[in-house]
Amino acid sequence: MKILYVDDEAMALKYFERLVSPLAPVITASSVEEGRAMLAAHGAEVAVLVCDQRMPGEYGNELLRHAREYYPGVVRMLTTAYSELGDAIEAINTGEIYRYINKPWELESLRADLKNALELAELRSERDGLMRDKLLAQQSQLLANRLSGLLMLGAAVHSEGHEQALHRFARAATLAGSVEPAIDWHRWEHADLMQAEAQRGVSIAGHLRQWLREFGPRRDGAGALSVLAQAAGGELRGDHVQLSDGTALTALLSSPAGEAASSPQCAWLAWLLWQGGLADVVAADGGWAVWPAQAAPLRSDWLADAIERLGRDAA
Repeated sequence: MKILYVDDEAMALKYFERLVSPLAPVITASSVEEGRAMLAAHGAEVAVLVCDQRMPGEYGNELLRHAREYYPGVVRMLTTAYSELGDAIEAINTGEIYRYINKPWELESLRADLKNALELAELRSERDGLMRDKLLAQQSQLLANRLSGLLMLGAAVHSEGHEQALHRFARAATLAGSVEPAIDWHRWEHADLMQAEAQRGVSIAGHLRQWLREFGPRRDGAGALSVLAQAAGGELRGDHVQLSDGTALTALLSSPAGEAASSPQCAWLAWLLWQGGLADVVAADGGWAVWPAQAAPLRSDWLADAIERLGRDAA
């Protein structure tokens, strides 16, 4: 962890580095513009930013505001003369800084403040790491819940061949590169997320039923492929359908939490249910080719295997 100190006075930069370097490595900049450049180059290493307020051009709180927006994990501190205390108070009130340090510095107080700031930065880093781990686990769980839910929806709206259809759906999503759904944890509590996902499932069921009604009696061969091309926005090429965008194959699993499923997103699964899963997908011509296929024997643990594969590939 490093400390970035920004001040237009060369002597202040040298003095600060000499006083503080026993605590942590110090990097310096002599202007707000140079401070932005140092953050861009070393932002991942900077734990604490200390900035003088009165500098030619932009004031220090401009850099602190920039750091708050683009480097929120950095602990921000303002150093200023007592006569400029109003600037420090304003910076505190607007959330730009953790603490201000009066000039001239008192050595032990300066070191104590910076030690506390470094400890806070370490706690923030640990917290962010835990949050990332939680987010990855919750995203993987949501992906698994969505695939399991689609299997139940498939059985409810079109039971004939639904398991084969969902097996092919999962294989296609893995091939097309399904990603774990994004979750904004500032917005979603667990119960609210589960409610949103349940409502999403209800809307998917409605879209699937609507598509199946539109598809009508089951058709085979070119007739069935023509229906898919029209529903999923693909191109019929003789004995297969070419899809240029893999989103059609993955959206029901990968859409962000809280985003309602649309009718076009449900077309591919509805078509697979309509066909009893008698289709396969391969990468071709920079996109995805859908071919007619025979039913394949399913292992009893195919869903668990599909969930594991999707979670591993999407992570």
